[in-house]
Amino acid sequence: MMTIRLYNTLSGKKEVLETIEPNKVRFYACGPTVYNLFHVGNGRMFVVFDTVRRYLEYRGYEVRFVQNFTDVDDRIINRANELGENVRDVANRYIEEYFRDADALGIKPATVHPRATECIPEIIAFIADLIRLGHAYEREGDVYFDTSSFAEYGKLSHQSLDEMQAGFRITVLEHKDDPTDFALWKSAKPGEEYWESPWGPGRPGWHIECSVMNAKYLGEEIDIHAGGRDLVFPHHENEIAQSESRFGHTFARYWLHNGTLNINGEKMSKSLGNFIMTRDLLEERSAAAVRFFLLSAQYRHPLNYTQDAMEQAEQSVVRIGRSLRNLAHRREVLLEGPSFARGDEGVRNEVQAEFDGVRKMFVDAMDDDFNTADAIAAVFEAVRLANTYLAEDQVRESELNGWESLISELLSVLGIQLSNDVTPQSTARSEDEEIESLIAARNQARKARDFKRADEIRDELSARGITIEDTAQGTRWFRS
Repeated sequence: MMTIRLYNTLSGKKEVLETIEPNKVRFYACGPTVYNLFHVGNGRMFVVFDTVRRYLEYRGYEVRFVQNFTDVDDRIINRANELGENVRDVANRYIEEYFRDADALGIKPATVHPRATECIPEIIAFIADLIRLGHAYEREGDVYFDTSSFAEYGKLSHQSLDEMQAGFRITVLEHKDDPTDFALWKSAKPGEEYWESPWGPGRPGWHIECSVMNAKYLGEEIDIHAGGRDLVFPHHENEIAQSESRFGHTFARYWLHNGTLNINGEKMSKSLGNFIMTRDLLEERSAAAVRFFLLSAQYRHPLNYTQDAMEQAEQSVVRIGRSLRNLAHRREVLLEGPSFARGDEGVRNEVQAEFDGVRKMFVDAMDDDFNTADAIAAVFEAVRLANTYLAEDQVRESELNGWESLISELLSVLGIQLSNDVTPQSTARSEDEEIESLIAARNQARKARDFKRADEIRDELSARGITIEDTAQGTRWFRS
C-alpha cells in the first residue's frame, strides 16, 4: 500500500495522500507570467513540482499535470510598451523561451499548458456565476469578488479577515467596497488589449484564470495544488474563495508550497542587484548541477544560492558520473575477457539486499513529503556501495548492470540527466584515434619509467579538455 505523506499548507501538518480517484492524481501547479525569462527562484518551483510529479508516476500513479501560462497581465503590457512590440508577440516569445530553459533543466512538459487568453469565454461565464450567486459585484466595468461573502476567507494563510483588512488599502483608481476584495475583471484602459464582456471591454484579473483552468482541465475538485510560498496569499487564498464559492465544495485537497531561494543569504530582488536568471546560470553551470542544487534541500525549506554551493553541486554530479563510467568500463573489460572469467550466475543475495536497501532508503525519503535532500543521500549511498563493489576482484555482469540501473533509476526520478556529463563523447574518428595514440604513448612512457614524458602527455590532453583515469582495468578517457 502506498503511504505518501505530504505537508498540507491548508491544515498545517503532514497528511497521507488519499486521491479523489484511486491511483490517479489531479495536479495543478502555477506557471509563469510570460513577460521575461524565468529567474532561478521560479526555476526552483518548476523543478520541485516536476520532481513531485515524477515521483508520483514512479510510485504508480497516473498523473494529470496542468501548468498554466499567464499571458495577459499588467507586467506583459508594460514589457510590450517598453519594447515597442505587440503584447501577443511578447507573450508568445517568452512562452517559447520558457520551454527552452525548462527542457534544459529536465522539466517534463505538462499534460496541458493552458493560456489565460485561451479561456476567456470560460472566465466570463465563471465570473457571471459568481455575480449571480452573490459573491461578486460590478463597478464601472470592473468586477470584484466580495470576500465577506466567503466565511472561510483566510483559511489557507491562517489569517482572519480583520487581520487582512488592516494590511490593505484601496487605491484611488479602484471602486471596490472593501480593501480585501479583489479584481475578477478589469475594464480596458486606452490602447490596451481587451475582450468584450457583459460588463464592457476588459480583461481578466490574475486570480480568476487558475480557478477556471482547474475546473476546465481537472474538474471542480483536484488533489494537489502547488506553487511558491509567496503565492499562498493572496493568489491561492483567492483561488479557494472563488472556486469554493462557485462550486460549493472543497477546491483542492492538498496545498504544497516550496520555500524561498536566497542569494548569498539575502532575498533575491532586482533592487539588490542579485537577481539571477536561470538562462544565465545555465550558461555558467551544467544543467545537471543546477537541477541537483535546486533539489539539494527539502522543498519547503529555504535554499541559499552561493558560488560554493553551486561548485559543490558540480562536484557531486561529477562524482556520480564517475561511478557510472567506472561501472560501464568494468563491464566492457569483463565482456572483452574470456567467457569463463565472468562467473555470472545472476545477482547474489547479499548484492540484491544492497540494491533493495538503497531503493527503500530513497522511497522512504520521498514518501516523507518528497524529501529530495535525503533522496540524494540515497543516491550517494548507491554510489558508495557501487564503488566498494568495483574494488572487488570478482564481479558479475548482472551486478554491474544492477548498480548502473539502480543509480540511473533514482536519478531519473529526480530528473537529473547525466547523459551528456557521464558518457565519453565522440567527435571526429581521427581525433579519437589521436587521443588513443597519445594515451598509448603515455602508458608506454610509464612502463619505461619516463614519468616526465607521461606527465607531459597528460598535460597536453588536459589542455584539450580530455580527462584520463588510471584504473585497475586500464586507462580510460572522456571529454570534460
